[in-house]
Amino acid sequence: MQTLRLQDLTKSLPVLDSTPIQGLLQKELDKIPGKIVVLDDDPTGVQTVHDIYVYTDCTISSIREGFAQPGRLFYLLTNSRGLTEEETTTLHRQIALDLATVSQETHTPFQVILRGDSTLRGHYPLEPLLMKETLEDALSFRFDGEILCPFFLEGGRYTAGDVHYVEDRGQLIPAGETEFAKDKTFGYHASDLKDYIEEKTAGNVKAENVASISLEMLRNEDYLLIYNILMGLHDYGHVVVNALDYSDLEVFAIAFYRAVAQGKRFLIRSSASLVRVLGGISPRPLLTAKDLGVSGRGGLIVAGSHTKKTTAQLEELLTLPHIRRVLFNQHLVLEEDAFLAEIDRVVAEADRLIAEGSTVVIMTRRERIDAGTGNPEDDLVIAVKISSAITRIVSLLTHKPAYVIAKGGITSSDIGTKALKVHRALVMGQILPGIPVWQTGAESRFPDLPYIIFPGNVGEADSLRIIVEKLSDLRKEDSSCPKKS
Repeated sequence: MQTLRLQDLTKSLPVLDSTPIQGLLQKELDKIPGKIVVLDDDPTGVQTVHDIYVYTDCTISSIREGFAQPGRLFYLLTNSRGLTEEETTTLHRQIALDLATVSQETHTPFQVILRGDSTLRGHYPLEPLLMKETLEDALSFRFDGEILCPFFLEGGRYTAGDVHYVEDRGQLIPAGETEFAKDKTFGYHASDLKDYIEEKTAGNVKAENVASISLEMLRNEDYLLIYNILMGLHDYGHVVVNALDYSDLEVFAIAFYRAVAQGKRFLIRSSASLVRVLGGISPRPLLTAKDLGVSGRGGLIVAGSHTKKTTAQLEELLTLPHIRRVLFNQHLVLEEDAFLAEIDRVVAEADRLIAEGSTVVIMTRRERIDAGTGNPEDDLVIAVKISSAITRIVSLLTHKPAYVIAKGGITSSDIGTKALKVHRALVMGQILPGIPVWQTGAESRFPDLPYIIFPGNVGEADSLRIIVEKLSDLRKEDSSCPKKS
């Protein structure tokens, strides 16, 4: 099979001058009132933003607080990738009703972005449909269309010719051929996003009826054509957005906001990159240990993700001589008493090592354990039980580490919300591309703690090791970073 690389997709395309494009975008942003509300299905979605607040519950009081703050954009953490269909249905209906209520109370319009996985996993199309139906009923309007844009530069996710690719060691792999497409709960086959929509909607939306914003349109800065495509969407039509660079998204955003200014209404399902552009958030340099105020005490790394990428990263991390490993045998989950005893053992060992100033990694066995019933939701229940156990371990620790790194979406969500008891966190930025850092709030168990959220599907084999090295010695700031993957 011929190897496909990013340069193969870009060599025939013009290079955009981002400066005038960004000036045009800012003019459109200045015209649009209201809020952007990002519903994030796990905590990793703040991978591209900074100085933005994320609320870890989805209550109406948090929504009111988000609408009242001066910023254009805020996040609500739904953690729905760790929920069953029934649970996410209940949650999203309530969020939609509460958004409608607060919008009417404050006379503030809003745009919903459902931030999802850049490798196409999650409750799609369920969540956008729930928002559509509930908001339309509550606010008596109709959505014209849904926009799908999984491009995520920081993680090496690209879309060209409507095919979505995942970069691995410089090679572009069609998303449907990756390990992520084989996910037991959210698996799929199609790499072409039009076919993906048809597959996920069980044929209710046909691929031939899905519109496309092509790279050629974007690189030619054909704002009128893109605008006309968006204006032509009606009765909840679908459109996919191709992109290889942030400038592609900026061109799209200009046409998007021009259509919104004419009264068009859209729901957006995207990865983290489009959020940054639509929110008008500028990039910032990678965070350093000094930025995080890391002290001399040891840190804590917690790994729940079972992707091959995570396993390779843990192997690299363990080559550092000062790392102390505490292995959690999650396979005891089917034996209640033994499982509880294992939790107590891990808590005692990890707490002792942190008290000594060691940097500790709590990691599960690398072999997966499944329900064996053939029902994906049964496997999800087991995954949630294991994640809950890891959360309990962290919640029982009595010594505050210098920082916490959580590896994996479900793991990082549960640790942030349940173990660290964060209600509102400030997104400080990213420590490596695609790897965000929260600063925990005053209400949390460990206030002002740097909490590093490391997605299971991001980074190279040495990324976790580089982060820990970076935070281990304030005198040696390592500016290197892994390649995108």
